Formats: sequence, C-alpha cells, structure tokens
Amino acid sequence: MSARTKLEVRNLQGGYGDVQVLWDISLDVAAGEIVAIIGSNGAGKSTIMRTISGLLPVKGGSFAIDGKPMTGAGPAELVRAGVAHVPEGRRLFSAMSVRDNLLMGAYLREDRDAVNADLERIYAMFPILAERRRQDAGTLSGGEQQMCSIGRGLMSRPSLLLIDELSLGLAPRVVEQLSDRLREINAGGVAILLVEQDVIAGLELANRGFIVDRGRVTLSGAARDLAGNAAVREAYMGVSAPAGPLP
Repeated sequence: MSARTKLEVRNLQGGYGDVQVLWDISLDVAAGEIVAIIGSNGAGKSTIMRTISGLLPVKGGSFAIDGKPMTGAGPAELVRAGVAHVPEGRRLFSAMSVRDNLLMGAYLREDRDAVNADLERIYAMFPILAERRRQDAGTLSGGEQQMCSIGRGLMSRPSLLLIDELSLGLAPRVVEQLSDRLREINAGGVAILLVEQDVIAGLELANRGFIVDRGRVTLSGAARDLAGNAAVREAYMGVSAPAGPLP
C-alpha cells in the first residue's frame, strides 16, 4: 500500500431516516489502490458509498479525503475534493444524449478547453460512446450505460472513483472489458473504491478488500488472501472446497 492515504473512514455510522444501516465502519484506500467492498445484497455496501459521496448524512464517526476531514460535506464539496460516484444502476439522464450525460460530470468545471479534451479522452477510452454520442443514453445497452456512467464520473477529474456494483446485470465479457478500463484508469493515478456483489469479479480486480455483513466490517485483507479464505469462499462463492486461489 502507498504511504499516502486517499480515503480514511473511521467508525462511520449512517442509514436512512431513523433506520441505522452502518455500524462503526472503518476502512481506507491508499493513493493508487483499488479496494473492493464485498458483501451480500442488503449488507450496507451502497449505503457506505452514498454516505461517503454526501448523498446521505453521517450519523456518527468520520471520514477524510487526503487527510482533510470531510464529514458532513455535501456532494458538490466532495466532487471539488476529488471524489466521483458512479452509482448503482448507472442513473443516467435517459432522455439526454450520451455527450450531454458525459458533460454533466463536468458541471462544476469552468476550464472549457480542458473539458473538451477530457471528453475526447473518454471517447478514446470507450469508442462505442463516440459512435453514439448523439444517441439518447436510455437507448444504450447495459454495458454501454455503465461505460457512460464511468465516463461521466471521470469528467470531474477525480482522484478517487467510487463505483457501486460494476457488474450488476452485465455479461461476463462486458465485465472483463470494464475491469480492463478500470485498471487503466487506476494506473493513471485514480484510486478506486469498488462495491461488488460478485465476489470473484471484485477480488480479481482489487488489491485489498473489506467484507461487510449487516452494516459491519467483518473481515479485511489482501484480495488474494480473502479469495483463498475458506469461510469467504463458502459464504460468498458457494465453494466448500479447501482454501486456494480464485477459481
């Protein structure tokens, strides 16, 4: 792990109204690292992401970006701090074009020439988006919509990218393509915190992982170690064989 911490979360508590979902969540992401949050449906994974991106209030605990306390910050302030959130279900503006959806990611930026250059960079990263730039985003396939959602996040020039359920509803071939792009993005200096219900996909992509169950971190460690953990394999992969490498 890099000596510099990009995201530090300590004893985070949160939820929806009077319903508490998160209980003393602590995790961290180093600069240049990919970290996966693994857990079953309803474990609290998406709630963690929404709280860190300012969409839900912090009920207790704290978090910091690059050592700067950000507890209580709103979404716009967090975007300015370098955080971009790719939400579960993509959440594109379906009646707007692909190009306009991408430009929504740069809504806080005023450097128009650099924005246009970044738009071309996204098109080079995802050529299908360039072909369909004038097409309504709602008419794209699921994989293309995920590409557009990731591209929209990148248009804010983040240093930390939060991705909620990368593989949801997508074919394995598409997930592999997206994973390759995320490795390129990470190699370019963007730290990634990834929520993934597909444990194998998440741990194959990540350097480290945190297992979340009923709103608590129950296990953490190197992705390879978690993939070889017999309890993790049995609980989340349906594998009862002795511990070993990812299948």
